[in-house]
Amino acid sequence: METTLTRKGQVTIPKHIRESLSLKPGSKLVFDLNKEGELVLRIQGSAGPRKPDRFERAIGAAQIKLGCSTDEYMEWLRGYSDDPA
Repeated sequence: METTLTRKGQVTIPKHIRESLSLKPGSKLVFDLNKEGELVLRIQGSAGPRKPDRFERAIGAAQIKLGCSTDEYMEWLRGYSDDPA
């Protein structure tokens, strides 16, 4: 994957690479060159535990037990039926 160096000397690490390496804001990275002149990126240490954001805190928080189908629930919620009969 190709990226462009900014005027400030910054590059964007592609999302799939950040995710596969579990890189988070504050992660320490080490840039080296190998004998072939290729760039080697290593993780120096972790950024430590990160406080979950509001969306991560909401995952799994709802304790809804429907006891009916989604269609039945939506009909109850909306107060009408899609079936004109």
